[in-house]
Amino acid sequence: MKTAVYPGSFDPLTNGHLNIIKRASEIFDHVIVAIGMNPSKQSLFSVDERIALIKESTQGITNVSVASYSGLTAEFVKSQHTNIVVRGTRDSRDFVYEQEIANLNGLLDEQIETILLFANRNYELISSSMVKEINSFGGDVHKFVPDPVARALQERSNHA
Repeated sequence: MKTAVYPGSFDPLTNGHLNIIKRASEIFDHVIVAIGMNPSKQSLFSVDERIALIKESTQGITNVSVASYSGLTAEFVKSQHTNIVVRGTRDSRDFVYEQEIANLNGLLDEQIETILLFANRNYELISSSMVKEINSFGGDVHKFVPDPVARALQERSNHA
């Protein structure tokens, strides 16, 4: 069974992320969406909230699970008994960044293989940062994120 790990912060999960998850689930037997905990980043949603939102957004995809981890991605991947990392890339800047991360992971564990999936053109301009910014100004984010995430963002805005 081929398992792939799709690591990221997913704060929040976007339709671009969801598209990568769906496509990876068609390639691999099991996809673990892995939320990396980065204490130096200020997150909008807690790790538990992100896990719940991703689970709700991926309900119909039976071979996807969600986990969180701290520390090195390479170590987490190894702990999941796989060597495959899936990442999405939207543009040339993302590509260079992802290449650097893939090379670093390869230096940490030469068995790790990174598979890049290019963003669907409908999602190449969407980023979590942009979604948060649009939402902070009261803009409608429904076309950029799954419904559970849009509701959570709306609730967060109403309580801010």
